[in-house]
Amino acid sequence: MANRRQTRNQIRGPHSALTDFLASNNISAAQIHDDYQRRLREAETRTNAERQENIEQGNEADNDEYEDDVKESPEEQKKRKRKEAATIAKIKQSKEFARRKARRVGEPDDDDDYIAREMMQERSRPLPGQLENCDICSKRFTVTPYSKTGPNGGLLCTKCSKELGDKEKKAQPKKKGPRTTRRQNQSDLLDGIAQEGALSLVEMCTKKVADNINDIDEFGDLPAQLLRRLSQILSKRRALTPRTLNLFLRPDLGFIDIYDSGKLETDDFQKIFTFMPALTHVNLRFAGQLKDRVIDYMLDRDLNIKHLQLDAANLVSDQRWRQVFQKLGGQLETLRLSNMDFSLDDETVEVMTRSCTGLRRLKLSDCWKLSDRSLQAIANLQSLEYLSLNLISETRTEHLLDLVSRIGSNLRTLSLQGFSLADDTILEMIHDKCKLLSKLRFSDNSVCTDQGFVKLFENWSNPPLDFADFSSMRDVDNANPDGPTDATGLASNGFAALMRHSGSMIRKLNIASCRHISYAAFDEVFADGKTYPHLKELDVSFHTIMDDYLVGRIFRCCPSIQKIVAFACFNVRDACVPKGVALIGGLRAQNLV
Repeated sequence: MANRRQTRNQIRGPHSALTDFLASNNISAAQIHDDYQRRLREAETRTNAERQENIEQGNEADNDEYEDDVKESPEEQKKRKRKEAATIAKIKQSKEFARRKARRVGEPDDDDDYIAREMMQERSRPLPGQLENCDICSKRFTVTPYSKTGPNGGLLCTKCSKELGDKEKKAQPKKKGPRTTRRQNQSDLLDGIAQEGALSLVEMCTKKVADNINDIDEFGDLPAQLLRRLSQILSKRRALTPRTLNLFLRPDLGFIDIYDSGKLETDDFQKIFTFMPALTHVNLRFAGQLKDRVIDYMLDRDLNIKHLQLDAANLVSDQRWRQVFQKLGGQLETLRLSNMDFSLDDETVEVMTRSCTGLRRLKLSDCWKLSDRSLQAIANLQSLEYLSLNLISETRTEHLLDLVSRIGSNLRTLSLQGFSLADDTILEMIHDKCKLLSKLRFSDNSVCTDQGFVKLFENWSNPPLDFADFSSMRDVDNANPDGPTDATGLASNGFAALMRHSGSMIRKLNIASCRHISYAAFDEVFADGKTYPHLKELDVSFHTIMDDYLVGRIFRCCPSIQKIVAFACFNVRDACVPKGVALIGGLRAQNLV
């Protein structure tokens, strides 16, 4: 019985493999613990002794690195500096360096060497598991992956990390919930956006990509509409740089749309034609650094460009423009050139009309060197279907009449801006020759009369217009704001005739600054019982007679309205704006019903 009791008392639990291994090799866990505690005591004693010695000698602990450098031999110093230079050069080639530099653009600490040395110091920090002295209290502690950095660049112990975190939390203001600022609301209104609730998932994701554009390496296979939307957002933020341009360069794409090229250099434009051999659609705005050598390179690549739109490309000479038209003329279908104040003269336009025989769309806007010779040359383009002209120099009315007479029958879009000498004969010619127009713009003129507009729209065999712009068609004598006896420009009768002809189908209407349209005319056009089912955008800026009553009438007569522009309409004060409609201007622009 005694032996059985003794055996029962010797029963132990199961041994692990580690326990058996330590026992077989005469390794004691208690001994390991004692040795670890002894090393900690020795390290603490050594640290205290060094600190006391530094105090006695009048030196601070921060001078340790300096003393080490002094003790180095010249050969060791050269070797260390070479090693540091090689490490810094390697860091500058890394993606993390590019991301950090992009985030600090415009800040005081955006110097390349400063950023590289900062990253080098971060990499030289002690690894987790090693012992280190706290940067604040100098206490010895074990480094972990969560150890924070102190004010002097060292690491902090757990207690000091918590105290520093508490101070930072107190210093930071409380975060409020997500909200849309007034400035963002006004920006959206100017873009015609008056959306209630959250944005669509696609729009939210697109803006999130734009917010983190410096951390993105490539877009992948994004569809064309999202690439264009991203380009619009980045252009609006002035964030299209040589680096972000690379995200849009894909060899399989046939289009490039850059709406703000102001930060691109000449080599960046050449890079576009290098990496995108399948280009057929080129749209580059504010291309101030586009030069002759880029045009030469583009022509040498034999690209199949059919649609070309360039803005502010004033460093391209007339000789290069002629070479472009001679080389690409047979394949060009669309040509849009704007803000050309230094190049593109009449002779160049004549070369263009002789070479680009298949041109369907032509837009020349703010081209300073064009004159009557250009109008005579454009009249030879019998294939044109869409024509937009905005010339700076004054032209003779007979040349404009000849142009409309010869090509007006094929036109679907006609836009004439700034022809200040044109009179009612132009309106008569449009009435007689243009039978297929869906868009008509005739603005910035003070010669045509209201009766001329009445004759244009009465018994006009052209289908109802989809887009109409007759802005700034008024008498400009500020001493006589009511205008002459015979109304100049688009006035009451002409406006009524326009709505009788095109009111059933019109989508966009701009009558800004047509100040001779009376209150009674607006009241008649937007009377009860009248409906304009497709009208979505209306611009009535600088109509001082516009008030809350007339705006309410517009809302009732236009069930599809999305945007009303009413700048300088100071009587629009408390208009009740339906949800989803953007009212721009007035004293209170967004009071939702």
